[in-house]
Amino acid sequence: MSLVRIVTLVFGVVYVLVGILGFLGEPIVTDASHAEMESASGDLLGIFPINALHNVVHLLIGAALLYGSTEHGRAVLMARIVGGVYAVVGLLGLVAPDTFGLMPIGGADVLLHLGSAAVLLGVTYINPERDDARAVS
Repeated sequence: MSLVRIVTLVFGVVYVLVGILGFLGEPIVTDASHAEMESASGDLLGIFPINALHNVVHLLIGAALLYGSTEHGRAVLMARIVGGVYAVVGLLGLVAPDTFGLMPIGGADVLLHLGSAAVLLGVTYINPERDDARAVS
């Protein structure tokens, strides 16, 4: 299994779990108020501002990454799409941390989104010849 498939699989599992955890309530999700993010309904693990829409988005992104992990070319495509989207969302979180009232993407989410983008985009360019040879699986 190629590195990009492993990374998309791991990120897919993590994002699905994060989406599920966001719906569980105390003690996983703590009450929090964010003056700059009125749409936040709480903080996941006391750090990441979330709401129901944010949880659904995490579930969808996780599912897309899991789907991508099933084949090398698909994994590269999904990692680049999700990585690109997360790069934009990370930068948007600096400018509009409440996504204009839709969902909170500021605070610690900025670092999470930019970090996810860096890994997902970066892994698609690491030693592609080796991964192409292993893509037969």
